[in-house]
Amino acid sequence: MSNYQRSTIECQKYLEEFNIYFQQLDTLEKALTHPTYAYENNLKDSNQRLEFLGDTILGFIVAEYLFQTYTDKNEGDLSKIKGALVSGESLAIVGRDIFLYKYLLMGKGEDKIGGRYKDSVISDAYESLLAAIYLELGYEVVKQFIYRTLMHKIAELLENGMMDFKTILQELVQKEYKKNVEYKILEENGPDHDKSFTAGIFWEDNLVAIGVGKSKKEAERNGAKLAISYFENEKFKKEQ
Repeated sequence: MSNYQRSTIECQKYLEEFNIYFQQLDTLEKALTHPTYAYENNLKDSNQRLEFLGDTILGFIVAEYLFQTYTDKNEGDLSKIKGALVSGESLAIVGRDIFLYKYLLMGKGEDKIGGRYKDSVISDAYESLLAAIYLELGYEVVKQFIYRTLMHKIAELLENGMMDFKTILQELVQKEYKKNVEYKILEENGPDHDKSFTAGIFWEDNLVAIGVGKSKKEAERNGAKLAISYFENEKFKKEQ
């Protein structure tokens, strides 16, 4: 690629805020190239191979950081933190924070249906960008970029106790009642690039909690958190 897209040049300018300077923009442009754009423009490569490498780089750097920083936590706790930190939902939030969706090269059809705003597309692009930084500028540069864009979320995760609320809820109700709850999406609002979901948590056909989120999973998780309080209150009343 010799004639770089305007979005690629704009992305480079933005990355300068993180002291990241690509000498040649070929690798950066490839990181921003969605498969649909590559297909429509008869390009050999998209960002998929870079995504594969970026996923591995991210996993190692996060694991290294957690191992060195949280010496009081066991393997299970570290795995939970790492899993939450590098999840697609978490990376999509980070990708939005750095405006990756603005710079992506998308096929016209995919772009028309809001593809550039999808969690999976943004999280993949973030991992591809990490690989591009690593290949062009090296390990220390990509590590500092990850530290600046992602690691601040650890405090939030630890504050929430690294709870998988759906699992906790399932264990609670199965222990007390030998039966699980049911999740239903009650509402889906907003355009494709900015949807909001409302999930209902039902127990024996009764609505016991409602959760709202930017994805179905987030809505269900938020609902599960409230449902835990409901069942713990029911358990407390039974014990009185």
